[in-house]
Amino acid sequence: MKTKIQPLADYVVAQNEEPATRTLTGIYLPENSAQKSQVAKVLSIGKDVKNVKVGDRIIHKGYSSSEIKMSGEEFLLVKEEDIIATVN
Repeated sequence: MKTKIQPLADYVVAQNEEPATRTLTGIYLPENSAQKSQVAKVLSIGKDVKNVKVGDRIIHKGYSSSEIKMSGEEFLLVKEEDIIATVN
């Protein structure tokens, strides 16, 4: 997915994955108990980002990102130092 947002320096634009709607054992979770996912897909990167690339799935710190709503879609701006891991 291409985005019109081009981050500066060491920021990454990402989009959260949908939260789980049921547990591993098959129990459905009510909507109000679902937490926001901390796994996101990288859509674009700033010029100083060294450790992730577009298309990577990342785990980021929960409250360190900035949420942006554009054209009805939600995006995250995450500083590279707030990315904890990549997901294979």
